[in-house]
Amino acid sequence: MNWIILIIAGFFESGFAFCLGKMKGVSGTEYYLWGAGFLTSLLLSMTLLAKAVQTLPISTAYPVWTGIGAVGTVLLGIIFFHEPASFLRLLFITTLIASIIGLKIVSH
Repeated sequence: MNWIILIIAGFFESGFAFCLGKMKGVSGTEYYLWGAGFLTSLLLSMTLLAKAVQTLPISTAYPVWTGIGAVGTVLLGIIFFHEPASFLRLLFITTLIASIIGLKIVSH
């Protein structure tokens, strides 16, 4: 169950990075709404991470959490912010996903 919590925490990490990106170049109410989304996602991500590491080793949980957040953030950047999806960029994202899976496999 804590692996599921950790994965959800990683998604919220991508969420707060996405909200941070959306805050760029906006002002007024829209800025504060994206800021509220950022803070909410940040709080949920950290709370879920803290819950997950109660039974998972921190040396595995933290890299998996940041890896999920990194992969999600890159994919969101490609989809929503029209960032480049070059061959090398996708190759390195693939190796990051393989590393996350590898950490899951070798953890106790």
